[in-house]
Amino acid sequence: MNSINLIILNFNEVRRRSIKVWTSIPQEKLKWKPDDKAMTCLEMIRHVLESEHYYHLAIKNRGSLSNFDSPFEIRPFTSVNAELDFAEPYRKQFLDTIKSFSEEDLKNIKIDRSDSGYIRDLGDMLLRVAYHESVHTGQLLDYLRSAGIPRIRIWD
Repeated sequence: MNSINLIILNFNEVRRRSIKVWTSIPQEKLKWKPDDKAMTCLEMIRHVLESEHYYHLAIKNRGSLSNFDSPFEIRPFTSVNAELDFAEPYRKQFLDTIKSFSEEDLKNIKIDRSDSGYIRDLGDMLLRVAYHESVHTGQLLDYLRSAGIPRIRIWD
């Protein structure tokens, strides 16, 4: 298996486990948050999906975007499945873009996010995108613990 296939596998595994957590949150708890400054459960899910779209565009741009008009912003929050359905075409485009890269691209293409404090090789950047989702999935597991909601087993 080459590096591109491993990166795709990692993205799919991270998302599979995220979806297990996301869809386990009872509908009446989607607006729960641990404090006034935190995101709600549903806001965090949207943040992950929207960020993936931003990162996709930044990767295509080879750096941060000076302007980002998010298609997610104008949508009302409704349900996890509605968020996933909306994000699906963007997810497919992102994975297709990853599949279009070569092994050499992973080390030779630079993603300039100097405005955020870094410039990274494409391979590094792709792993960071998946890590971002993983961190927020962990946060949601902590939200569920804090809210007294049973946590689904993601380590299968």
